[in-house]
Amino acid sequence: MNNDLVLKNNLRAVRTAKGLSQEGLALLVGTTRQTIIAVEKGQFNPSVKLALLLAVALDTSLDDLFYF
Repeated sequence: MNNDLVLKNNLRAVRTAKGLSQEGLALLVGTTRQTIIAVEKGQFNPSVKLALLLAVALDTSLDDLFYF
């Protein structure tokens, strides 16, 4: 597998642009603030379900949130 294929995200930028706290976003998608922190830092890759919930909660596309 190519080591250059590291999943990155714009979650923090999109979340703050929408005026949401990490806790607020976590409540909207049914997860914990710690999970949101880990995703934003790139320490945790969300499941497809969580990624879709994040996109819906932030009214954006998966492509705008996650990329290689």
